[in-house]
Amino acid sequence: MRLALRDRLQVLQIPSVVHLVSFAGNPAPLQEEDIHAMQDCLSHGILVEPHPYLQVGRPAQVKGGPLQGLQGIIVRRKNKTRFILSFDLIKRSVAVEIDDVDLAPLP
Repeated sequence: MRLALRDRLQVLQIPSVVHLVSFAGNPAPLQEEDIHAMQDCLSHGILVEPHPYLQVGRPAQVKGGPLQGLQGIIVRRKNKTRFILSFDLIKRSVAVEIDDVDLAPLP
């Protein structure tokens, strides 16, 4: 999707618009169901805060709690995230259930 600079400026002048969603500098359309999900949360007074995007199979680090600072791999996400911690010295891994808010993705 490409928007001319004039059209971008017109969209950004709409009072409720803050930014255009874009990838590599080009505007990108959001999926309709994602927009509705965000609107539903906001209209029901649900507290919504930005959070880093977490992906299954990617490394992450625990930000808080008794496991703070440990690094592992995200293997499942539903209501809670299953997080695999590996201990090289003893050649063992354990799976723990952890809230997404306690994780930060690693580069």
